[in-house]
Order: sequence, then C-alpha cells, then structure tokens
Amino acid sequence: MYIPKYFKVTDIDEIREFVQMNSFGTIVTTKQGKPIATHLPLELNKEGDNYYITGYMAYGNPQWRTLETCEDVLVMYQGPHAYISSSWYGHENVPTWNYQAVHVYGTASILNEEELQQGLI
Repeated sequence: MYIPKYFKVTDIDEIREFVQMNSFGTIVTTKQGKPIATHLPLELNKEGDNYYITGYMAYGNPQWRTLETCEDVLVMYQGPHAYISSSWYGHENVPTWNYQAVHVYGTASILNEEELQQGLI
C-alpha cells in the first residue's frame, strides 16, 4: 500500500485501536504465485512485546492449507472511506478517495487443539 509520509501512522496504540474498531479483516496468502483472500473477523492480540492476530477459518476453505507454506501473509483492515470532490477545495485540485486502512505482514501458523483449549483465541 502506498502511503505518503504525511499520512503514515506509526503510533502502535492508534493502530491497535483502529484494528479493534475495524476487526473484519482480509487475509491474503498465495498458492503457486496466485493470491487468495478470505474476509474474516481477525483479532489483534498482544503478549509481552509481541503482537499476533487470531481468527477462525472454515476447514472447507482451501486457503487454510496455504497458511503455513507462505513466507509472507498479509492481513488488511479497512476503515471508513469516502469520495472527496474537487469542489470541496477552496483552490483548483483533483478529486480523490479518502480512506483509512492498516496492512499487517507476517507469518502464519495453525493452532493445535491444545493451544485452542488454553484459550489462545
């Protein structure tokens, strides 16, 4: 995602709050170079200094088989968005689309039954 410097947010508390308020995310992996995406409720958690994302994916969804084989997984959270007309400006300008989004990159793992019972999700 392209982010101009003046729009980039690096405050982890602000990012965490955004994700909590917009927790219906999109997880993207690849299979043989082809992107696969699934829309899921995905929760951002913190344990010590580490952050991790948890969620449930249906066993019938073939994407789960790619989770541990992909080197990089992308999770996207989208917030509010709206069209901004050029007529809103007091000077000549082009129209644009204003939006908020967070992209999180990392590796994925599948929890085993014992981990699920320990309440990690």
